[in-house]
Amino acid sequence: MAATKLQWKIGGEAGFGIMTAGLVFSKSFTRAGYHAFGYTEYPSLIRGGHNTYQAAISAGSIGAPIKAVHVLVALNREAIDLHKAELSQGAAVIYDSEKMQAEQDEFGRETIPVPVPFSKIAKEVAGLELMSNNVALGASIAVLGHDIELLLGAINDQFKGKGGEIITKNLSAAKAGYDYVKKNFPEPFKHSLEKPNKPETKLLITGNEAIGAGAIAAGCKFYSGYPMTPTSNILHFMAANERKYGMVVKQAEDEISVINMAIGAGFAGARAMVATSGGGFCLMTEGYGLAGMTETPVVIVMGQRGGPSTGLPTWTEQADLKFVLNAAHGEFPRIVVAPGDMEELFYWTMKAFNLAEKYQTPVIVITDKHLCESHASVDRLDAKAVKIERGEMVEEQAANYKRYAITETGVSPRALPGQPGNIFVANSDEHDETGLSTEDAHMRKAMMDKRMRKLQYAAKDIGAEGAKVYGPKRADITLIGWGSTKGAILDSIEALAEQGIKANFLHIIAASPFPTEAVSKALRARKPKLMIENNYSGQMAAVIREKTGIEIRHKLLKYDGRPIYPEEIAEEVKKVLKE
Repeated sequence: MAATKLQWKIGGEAGFGIMTAGLVFSKSFTRAGYHAFGYTEYPSLIRGGHNTYQAAISAGSIGAPIKAVHVLVALNREAIDLHKAELSQGAAVIYDSEKMQAEQDEFGRETIPVPVPFSKIAKEVAGLELMSNNVALGASIAVLGHDIELLLGAINDQFKGKGGEIITKNLSAAKAGYDYVKKNFPEPFKHSLEKPNKPETKLLITGNEAIGAGAIAAGCKFYSGYPMTPTSNILHFMAANERKYGMVVKQAEDEISVINMAIGAGFAGARAMVATSGGGFCLMTEGYGLAGMTETPVVIVMGQRGGPSTGLPTWTEQADLKFVLNAAHGEFPRIVVAPGDMEELFYWTMKAFNLAEKYQTPVIVITDKHLCESHASVDRLDAKAVKIERGEMVEEQAANYKRYAITETGVSPRALPGQPGNIFVANSDEHDETGLSTEDAHMRKAMMDKRMRKLQYAAKDIGAEGAKVYGPKRADITLIGWGSTKGAILDSIEALAEQGIKANFLHIIAASPFPTEAVSKALRARKPKLMIENNYSGQMAAVIREKTGIEIRHKLLKYDGRPIYPEEIAEEVKKVLKE
């Protein structure tokens, strides 16, 4: 039967190329015009542990993994034991018959066992058991009836830097796995995937890559970082592109140095960015406040994971929103945006640089492990879609220059070090218009008012993009989310519509300045509302109540380290509507 969505999952011990196999699988379908969403799970171990990659494939748009697994590839017995409960009716289980035995009765639901001697084939055709993942890929393509040439092309590109012999071995292993299934299991799989209407090739990128690409497109010239999951790969991405795009990329000894280096670069006139997670951002908060006081532009990417303390280092959560909104002591303009998918991460990273320089203040892009490390297919990203805006820059010597001149917008003319005659002090103490320290009550109030006025204008600048409503105006229920829940919510709306339930969705991107009017308007109607968050306490729901006075009674909160699935949302919607 033709399915609109299909999910493939591979599991096994770390070191057997689980993530590489998943990426190659997703690429092969993306090249056929399908949409793909690839989600990874792995433990926080230096070596070993159980790894998985699940790729949800669809002829139409798809923004999240789904719960049901239609094809499970088991490179070891543990993969079957841990994931057999996730199998859909009629699912195929492709496993290494050299290492384990599995019978249909073990899985139920009319499951189709597909035993393939991965390790034996890998040794015969490639001389390495390590190539078992490629045998499994070929077997998967045969089971699904997909084009083997697209898979071989993806493998070739994945290993093109490794040399001809390595490429040949990987290709041979995949082809052997494909041929084995075709010969021994003619048409074993009952599901087939709908063909895409417009088979256009798409990009397959992670959130970290989207952020890095957005930063480069925005003219980022300085990046500093200290490796911390889930944003470590931004450092890798920026370092790999450092020379090509004329950047300076530094790995510092800790996050305190990271933020201070970036503030120095921003002060000198370079567009600067850092990326970290909750624990690293804890160390950055004093520097964050320094940038607020000295009115220095810098972009901070905050990739959330489970906390507190070390918490769940390699799993996802949305529990740092209130921390970010209130981080650093005192009051200063905090601009915080929470993109919801790969495209938004790309474009909002570009916009973050503009906001940082226009309003001369630090800007935070808050995301999470789910978006940072998942793969998603996207249309071509347009680096020219966001015009670079550098704000009030002093181009030449100004008479009686005042770096912190009190203005209507709160934004003062910004000079850069080395410009003749434009002398000023950048002071972490409260200061007057020239930057000299002051404890004068009148000047303190005037400077506070000046800095905080920036938020009013930043809110106008962000405008309608700060909160968007998706779906029909007249709906049975309104779903509310922020950041990475966007994909699962949109997919659930599609599933609910097929069941005759109309739902719309309010997605909040601007956490600060908060789009109070837009959110109030979207939630004004008297109909059920469901807040969806990856945290324990419903942090955005609390922010909504603080800013609008609207209390959201129904909440779907998940905090086990896993993302929210569309099926979970649909089930909760039905419960709410029955009340």
